[in-house]
Amino acid sequence: MDPDRERIQADLRGLIAGEVRCDDVFLQLYATDASIYEIKPLGVVRPRGVSDVVACVQYAAEKGIPIHPRGSGTGLAGDSLGPGLVLDFSHSMRRVISVGHDTVRVQPGVILAHLNRQLARHGRLFGPDPATRAVTTMGSVLAVDASGTHWPQYGSARDHVVSLQVVLADGQVLEVGRQPLADVEAEGTAPAGQQLVRRLAELVSREQKVITQHQPRALVNRCGYQLDDVLTDQHLDLARLLVGSEGTLAIITEATVRTVPRPKHRGLALLFFDRLDSAARGAQEITSLGVATCDLMDRRLLTIAREMDVRYELLIPAEAEAMLLVEQSGDDAYEVGQRLREAVVRLVRERHLAFDARVTMEKEERDFYWRLSRRVVTTLYRLRGTTQAVPFIEDIAVPPETLPDFLIRLQNVLKKHAVTAAMFAHIGHGQLHLRPFLDLGNPEHQRLMQDLATDLYEEVLSVGGTISGEHSLGLSRSWFLRRQAGPLYEVFREVKRIFDPNNILNPGKVVADVPQPLTKNLRPAIPERVPTADGGELPSPLVELELAWNWEDITRATRACNGCGRCRTQGPEERMCPIFRFAPREEASPRAKANLLRAILTGRLDPHGLRADDLKSIADLCVNCHQCRFECPAVVDIPKLVLETKAQYVAANGLSMSDWFIARMDRLSAWGSRFSWLANWAIRNRRMRWLLEKMIGIAQGRKLPRFESRSFLQLAHRRRLDRPSRRTGNKVLYFVDIYANWHDTQLAEALVAVLQHNGVAVYVHPQQVQSGMSAISMGAVDIARRLAARNLAILADAVRQGYHIVATEPAAALCLTHEYLNLFDEEDARLVAENSSEACTYLWRMHQAGKLELDLYPLNATLGYHLPCHLKALEVGSPGEDLLRLIPGLTLQRIERGCSGMAGAFGMKRQNYRTSLRAGWGLISELRSPTLQAGVTECSACKIQMEQGTSKPTIHPIKLLALAYRLMPEAASLLTSHSEDLTVT
Repeated sequence: MDPDRERIQADLRGLIAGEVRCDDVFLQLYATDASIYEIKPLGVVRPRGVSDVVACVQYAAEKGIPIHPRGSGTGLAGDSLGPGLVLDFSHSMRRVISVGHDTVRVQPGVILAHLNRQLARHGRLFGPDPATRAVTTMGSVLAVDASGTHWPQYGSARDHVVSLQVVLADGQVLEVGRQPLADVEAEGTAPAGQQLVRRLAELVSREQKVITQHQPRALVNRCGYQLDDVLTDQHLDLARLLVGSEGTLAIITEATVRTVPRPKHRGLALLFFDRLDSAARGAQEITSLGVATCDLMDRRLLTIAREMDVRYELLIPAEAEAMLLVEQSGDDAYEVGQRLREAVVRLVRERHLAFDARVTMEKEERDFYWRLSRRVVTTLYRLRGTTQAVPFIEDIAVPPETLPDFLIRLQNVLKKHAVTAAMFAHIGHGQLHLRPFLDLGNPEHQRLMQDLATDLYEEVLSVGGTISGEHSLGLSRSWFLRRQAGPLYEVFREVKRIFDPNNILNPGKVVADVPQPLTKNLRPAIPERVPTADGGELPSPLVELELAWNWEDITRATRACNGCGRCRTQGPEERMCPIFRFAPREEASPRAKANLLRAILTGRLDPHGLRADDLKSIADLCVNCHQCRFECPAVVDIPKLVLETKAQYVAANGLSMSDWFIARMDRLSAWGSRFSWLANWAIRNRRMRWLLEKMIGIAQGRKLPRFESRSFLQLAHRRRLDRPSRRTGNKVLYFVDIYANWHDTQLAEALVAVLQHNGVAVYVHPQQVQSGMSAISMGAVDIARRLAARNLAILADAVRQGYHIVATEPAAALCLTHEYLNLFDEEDARLVAENSSEACTYLWRMHQAGKLELDLYPLNATLGYHLPCHLKALEVGSPGEDLLRLIPGLTLQRIERGCSGMAGAFGMKRQNYRTSLRAGWGLISELRSPTLQAGVTECSACKIQMEQGTSKPTIHPIKLLALAYRLMPEAASLLTSHSEDLTVT
C-alpha cells in the first residue's frame, strides 16, 4: 500500500465506525461493475450510518478527494466507478426503517426485491422494477431514476419519491421533498438549505423556456437533471430533482417512497411475428389498449432461449423473427383475461400482424414466460469466443410512434459499421436495449465503438429521442450529453455548481468540463495467446497454471464474468452463494473471485499476490458448493477459478496442519474405525474434543458421526462384492467414499440391497479410495490428483467392462463428473464423467425406463426433504425426492431454505463453525417444525448439519427405499428408535 492510501486509511478509520480499506486486493473488487470500464479507487468505505457518511464527505471535501456512492455495482454505464473514495451502501446501510399505510422509509442499501418481499405482507409493492431488482439497491434505483418493464403502469422512481435524507458536498444533512418557496428568505440570512432552494428556484424559473424547448419527445428520459416538472408557484420538489442525478448532486442516506397495491391477478401473452417492423406496429396497437407491459425480443434472443431450454424450443416457433411479451393486471381475473384475449384477437385475427400467440393466467407458467426476458439477455455472455454483447448504447429511447421507421434506421447504422446486435426493448414506451457484438480486446473494435455510438445517437436525436431512457449517463454517455442538451447543458452545469461547487461528488458523470471519451478506462482484456521469444507459447505470462486447462480456457472463463451481479442475489427462488447470502459483502460474492484472478492475469495485481494471505482469505469465502456455476446467467465456472487461486497458494505455501488432516479425512476415519470404541468415546468427550480442536481444528461443538468397527470395503470383501460380476444386463460399480465406508455402512448395505432387488449386479472395487472433494475444496491439488489418478485407473477400466459408476454421496458424484476433469484432461477422466451417476439418479432413470420394481410397502411418516447443493449442481433435478414419492403413505415436504451451510469440510473447521450454522439456520429451523418426524437428504455433510440443530434423525432416501422394499428390517428399529411416529405398515 502506498503512503498516501495508508494515510487516508488511518485518517478515516479514526473518524468513522464503518470499515475502511485501501489495500490493493480490496480496491480491485471495486474497480469494476457491470459496465465495460475499470477504474481503481483510492479507497473503499462501508459506512454504518449517516454520521459516517458525513465524516467521510467532510474529510473528502477537505482533502479534495472525489466521492463515488455505490450500491450493488450492477450499473451498465460505470456510474459508480471512479478514482476517489467509493462509499459502499450495500454492506451496512440496508435497513427498512418503517412501513406506513402507503409509504416506506428505507436506507440506500436495501435490495429492491427484499423490500417488495417485505411489502407483500401488507399487500403493497414499490412499482418500478428494473431488470436487476433481485440485486439492485434502493439507493441505486433512486440515483438513476430506474423504471423497468412496468413503466406504463407505475412510471419511474421519481414518480414515487416523497422525501430524501441527503448529505450535501459540504457534509450538511438535509431532509428534502416538496420545499415551500414561501419559506425562502433573502440571501445571506436564510439557512443553507433554504439558500439552496432559493438559488435553484431562481435558476429553473429563469431558464424555464430553455428547459421546455430542449426536452426530448421520448416518453422516458434520463439525460441530465430533470428540471421540467420540479417547480410550481408554491414549491420546488427537491426530491424529484435529486432522483436520477447519479450521486453527482447529493448522497442519499434515507428515502421515503410511495407504495402501490399489489395486483390480485396478472395475465401474460406472448405474440410472435415474422417481421420486426410488424412487431413494432403491433406494439402501437397493444399500448392503445392500456397494458401493464409490452416488451420485445428479437430473433437472436429467441434463438438463444430455444437453445437454452427445450421448453422454450417447444414454446417459440422457429420462424419467429420477434416476440412481444404483454402483461395485464387487475383485481378481477375475468377482466384481466378478457383484455389479454382482446389484444391477441386484434393483432392475430384483425390486423394480421402476429401469426401466433400464447396466453396464460397461471402463476408458474407466467413466471416461466417472464424468465425469457429476465434471464435470456444476460445469457448472451455464454457465447464462446472473444466477441461479446457489449453494453454501451443499450439505453436509447424514441417516441413510440417513430419506432417502425426508426428500427430501419437502426439496422442501417449497424450495416454501415458491419456490426450485428441483439435487441431487447420495452417497446411499448419506445425504449431499446441494444447490445452490439464486439471484441473489446481488439483496437479496431474499440475505435468502431465511438463512430457507431455517434451515428446511432444522431439518428436518435433526429426523431426526438434520448440517448438514455432509464439506466444512467455514467461513463458511457456523459460525453454526448452536451450534443443532446444543447443550451440546456449550461443549465445542468449551473445546477451542479449550486450543489457541488468543488466537484467532489461523483465527478465526470452527467456534466464535466472534460467528459471521458467512450473508450477510455475500458476493462483490460486478457490476451488470447502469449508468444515466447522462441516462437512458442506460455500457458501464462505471470503464473504457471495448476489445473488441467490452458491459457485460452482460463482467459475465456475470466472474461465470461461481465460483473452483472446476479451472484449477489438473496432471493428465496435461487441458492446462489450461501456465504454472501448471510453476510452480503462484495468480497464474498462469486464475481469478486473472477475479478481478482482477471486482475492478476492482466497485470493489474501482482501475480505474487496469489501466494499471499489476503487473496487466500477471499478465495476461502468460496465453499465449492457450485451454485454460482449452476445459476450464473453466463455459466462462469467460478469454483474452478477459485480452485486455481487456492491451488496457487497451496503450491507456494503448503497446507496448514488442520487443512492437511481434513483433506485426508479418510486416514482419520480409518484410524477411528480401527479403534472405534475409543474414537466414539473421544468424539463425545468434552476434553477430548477440546484437544481435537486444538490439534486439527475440528470445532468442539460440531456433532461428529460415529465410527463403524468395520469399513464397508471390508464387509464387501466378506460378501464377495469385490469380485467382478459375470452376469449380463445392468451392472454397476459402487463408488463408496468416506461416509458410507467408515461411518454408515448401513447406507452402503441399503444401496446394494436395493440394486440387487432390481436386478442390478453390484461390484465394489477393493482398491478404490476417497473422492478427494475435501482436498479439492482446500486447493490441495497434489493430494486430490493422487487420489483421482488412483480412482480413474480403476473406474475407467470398469466402465470399459460395461459397468456404470454410482455413488451415494453427491459430492463424490460431482467429483467424478466435474472435478476430475479439472485435474486431468485425458480420455479416462472423460469416460468416467460420462458414465457416473449419483445413486438416486440411477434408480430414478431406471423407473423412467420402466425397470424399477414398485413392490413398495407403505411408510407412514411426514418427512422434510432437503436438496443438497452438490446434487443440484449435477443438474439432474431431485431424483431422491421423486423416488420417495413412489412410496405409499409417505408424506414429503420440500424444505427450500438454501444451502445447509455445512459445505463439506467448511463447517467442520473451528473458524467456520458459527458461520456454518448461520448459513444453515433457515434449514435447521424449518426442520424443527413439529409436523416433521425426520429429515431426508442424500448428502452426509447436510445430514450432519441437519442433525446439529435438532434431535430428529436425517435419513438417506436409499435407506427409506430399502425399508419400503422390506429389504432391511434392522433399519426399521433404528428409525423408530428416533421417532415413535415413523412406522412401517
